[in-house]
Amino acid sequence: KIEALEARPTLEKMTAEAFEAHKRTLVDDGNAGRWLSPLKLHIIPALGSIPIEEITQQHIQTAMKPIWLKKAETARKALTRLKRVMQYAAASGLDVDLQATMKAKALLGAQGDVQKHIASVPWQELPTFYKSLGATMTELALKLTILTALRSGAIRHLRYEYIENDILTVPAELMKGNRGKKTEFRVPLSKEAIEVIDQLKPFERDGDGYLFPSVRKGVMSDATMARHMERKGMSQRPHGFRSSFRMWCAEATDTPREIAETALSHVTGSKVERAYNRSDYLERRKVLMERWANYCSNTERKVVQLHSAK
Repeated sequence: KIEALEARPTLEKMTAEAFEAHKRTLVDDGNAGRWLSPLKLHIIPALGSIPIEEITQQHIQTAMKPIWLKKAETARKALTRLKRVMQYAAASGLDVDLQATMKAKALLGAQGDVQKHIASVPWQELPTFYKSLGATMTELALKLTILTALRSGAIRHLRYEYIENDILTVPAELMKGNRGKKTEFRVPLSKEAIEVIDQLKPFERDGDGYLFPSVRKGVMSDATMARHMERKGMSQRPHGFRSSFRMWCAEATDTPREIAETALSHVTGSKVERAYNRSDYLERRKVLMERWANYCSNTERKVVQLHSAK
């Protein structure tokens, strides 16, 4: 009986197996560790050695209680990923309680409004911030994040092979919401963006191909750009530059909504409309991104005139 008990898969073991099965859908195969992090920090230390078939809502409640209100977003991620592990264990033939995470959530109670908008630099202040950036790899990463309106995660994983002339083609696996789909995203590069990319060449690592390599292997840490902004005394984060761009489109230009949203790789229109209109408005976005770059680099202050799509 003791041997049988020891042979029963623990939560820690099943978490590792579930991650292996799931990692192909994650950016860079999950090597950055962001998917596993909430589990490793807050679930595994408390419950990792328990056979997964024995885990109840009370176990989960006990593990989650210290962070449920203090670190609400982290707690939400931990619970969601634990649910994924439990589902994997059930699919593997283990007798687990698939309702345990839901019941634990009910026991923990409401978190209140945990949805918080990421602070962004007002678009009116973007040229000043952009001008303050130098030519270190971190500062060039911030510049390219601003100029392309891409998420910082996609920026960090860019390779030179994705660039052809003035078009950056971001693979589907780097685009949030596109994982598992065969949908890449084309980004028109402004003259300013191309100059930034040229300045990155001295940082290139032989045989690697990343625009933003880390010191040892892989890519720049996801916290590097945020720490640079913190050192400047800023509360904003790199992801907020997307909001800065969108507000600039809305308040300083007459950019059609579908063009501005497409520039952020957001889906617009109904399912039927999308079936008939498959354009990514590349040529029109070239004009928009060039004007955005001119604005940010303080080389042009004219209002963009882009007429509604017909």
